[in-house]
Amino acid sequence: MGNYFVGIDTGTQGVRIGVTDEKGNFVTVHEKKWGTDYPMPGWAEQNPTVWWESIEETFGLCCEDLSEDQKMSLVACSVCATSSTTFPIDMRGNPMTKAMMWMDIRSRDIAEEINSSGHERLKQCGGEVSPEWLVPKVLWVKRNQRDIYDECWKFVEQLDWINYKLSGNLVASVCNTVCKWNYSVSEGYDRSFFEKIGLEDYEEKMITDVIKIGEEVGTVTGEWAEKYGINPKTKIVQGCIDAHMAMFGLNAVSEKKLAVIMGTSFVHLCLTKEKANVKGIWGPYDSAVIDNMWLLEGGQISASGLVNWFRENFHIEGTKENVYAQLMESVKDTEIGAEGLVVLDYFQGNRTPYKDSYSKGVIYGLTMKHTWKHIYRAILESVAFGTHNIIKNFEKQGCLIDKIVACGGVTKDKGWIQIISDVTGKPIVITKESQAGVLGCCVVAASCGRYYEDFEEAAAAMVTDEVTFYPDMSSHLKYQGIFKKYLQLYESLKSMMREDRNN
Repeated sequence: MGNYFVGIDTGTQGVRIGVTDEKGNFVTVHEKKWGTDYPMPGWAEQNPTVWWESIEETFGLCCEDLSEDQKMSLVACSVCATSSTTFPIDMRGNPMTKAMMWMDIRSRDIAEEINSSGHERLKQCGGEVSPEWLVPKVLWVKRNQRDIYDECWKFVEQLDWINYKLSGNLVASVCNTVCKWNYSVSEGYDRSFFEKIGLEDYEEKMITDVIKIGEEVGTVTGEWAEKYGINPKTKIVQGCIDAHMAMFGLNAVSEKKLAVIMGTSFVHLCLTKEKANVKGIWGPYDSAVIDNMWLLEGGQISASGLVNWFRENFHIEGTKENVYAQLMESVKDTEIGAEGLVVLDYFQGNRTPYKDSYSKGVIYGLTMKHTWKHIYRAILESVAFGTHNIIKNFEKQGCLIDKIVACGGVTKDKGWIQIISDVTGKPIVITKESQAGVLGCCVVAASCGRYYEDFEEAAAAMVTDEVTFYPDMSSHLKYQGIFKKYLQLYESLKSMMREDRNN
C-alpha cells in the first residue's frame, strides 16, 4: 500500500488537514473555518476548544476517504500553527483563557520595555522583540491577570497544545522558541535576560523541553488511534510555525530563494549559510529551521486581510470566487498608481522593516474623481510595496534574492500576483500544490529517516513547480515613483501615529 503522511495546518482562518503518499500526491484534503474575535483595539482572540473540535471533525472526514489499509499505513503526522498564538493551560492541559492570536498586540508597551533593556540576547532577534511574540504576552498576563498567571501550569503556543493533545507530550519547537521566545540553539534560555525583564520564573511558566523540526514528539495516543482506526504506531513529528513550514512545502530550503506566504498576513523567509547582520528584520536566527543555516524573516501583518476589510466595508457582494474576479476586473479599468492614490498597508501596525506597532493604515490622495475601484487597486499595490520594501531592505544589506516562491490564498489571484511581480521586479514561482503548509508538514513527516533521509531529499521529491510570473520591467519602472511616495508617506506620519498610540 505504500507509505502515507499526515499534515495538519492550523492557520488564522481555520484548519486544513491532508494525507499524501511518499511522492507528495494528496490522497485527501479537508478543511474547516473558524472565526477571530476583536474585543478591543489591538486585541485578537480565538477559542482553543474550537480548534480541537475542528481538527477532530476534519481528520474524521479525511479518514472517511482512506481505505483500511491506507489508515494502517500512516507513518507519521506533523503539525504547523500560527505563532505566537498563546494561552495558559492548567495541569490537565485545559485552556484557562482564550488564546491571544499572533496579531494581538496588546503587549506593545511591554515589548517596548523589553527592547529598552538593551540586553545582549536581543541581538539574536534583530535587536527588538515584537508584541506579537510569546514573552511579551506572558508578561502581559502576569501584570494584568495575575490570578490566572499564578494558577496556570504552562503558557503554550497553538502548536505545542495540538501536539500535546495528539501525543500526550508537551514540548516546544526550536523554530518557535528561537524565532519568538528569545531561545538560542547553542546557549538555551538566558536567565539574566528573563530576570531583567521581570520574568524570572520563566522555567516554571514556559516550556523548557525544546526539540528540532522533524524530531519525534511521540506516538499518537491510543484514544486517537482507536477513534479513527489508524495505525497506533503513527509518529507525531515536531513541526513549526505555519509560515516556516511552507518553506518545506515550497522547496525553499536553499539560498537566494525568498519564500513568501501570502495569506491574511505576508511572511517573507530565506536561508543563508553565512550570518547576515541585517537590520529591520527578525533574525538572523541560527538553526531555527535547518541546522547550520541562518533564517531571515520579514513580514506584513495586513495583506489579504485588507481585501476582506474592503469587501466588508464597501459591501461588495457575490460568492468568494466571483467577487474576487469582479474586483480584479475593476483593477483593469484603472492605471498603475490608481490616479494618485497611495495606501499604507499598516492597518495592524508594521512588522518589518520598521517594527512599528503604532503605525496605522492610510488612504492618501482622495479626490471626488476617485471611486471604490481606485481604492481597491491602491490597496493591492500597497501590499506589493510592502513586500518590495522588505526585499530592498534584504538586498541593501547583502542578502540577494533571485526569485520569489509563493503560496497562500493570494496566489489564486493571478492579477494581484502580477502586480507584486511588477512592483518587486522579481519572478514569482507558484508550485503545483497551493497548500504548501499542509504539504510542508507531510515533507517533514516523511523526513529524518521515516522515508527520506533529510529535508532536502524529501522536498525535492514531493514538491513540483507549476507556473512562473515574470515582471513587466516597464511597469516596474513606473511603480518606483509611487513606491517613493509610499515611503515618504510613512516618514511624514509616523510621529503623529505614535502620538495617537491609544487608538
